[in-house]
Amino acid sequence: MIILTRLNGSRVVVNAEIIRTVEQNPDTVLTLMNGDHILVREDMEEVIDLAVEYGRSLRALLAPS
Repeated sequence: MIILTRLNGSRVVVNAEIIRTVEQNPDTVLTLMNGDHILVREDMEEVIDLAVEYGRSLRALLAPS
């Protein structure tokens, strides 16, 4: 899960695994697998970085020790 900020300033938690696309024009728009759209204040690169870090944290938890 990643924490993002809607355009109105409220915080939202998004499951990074269900993000289909991220577009920036000029607002950042997330399109989810179910077709829903979320507009956020973070720029596209920041959303990508957060999603990648989330994926890495999951793999670290699943890695054999």
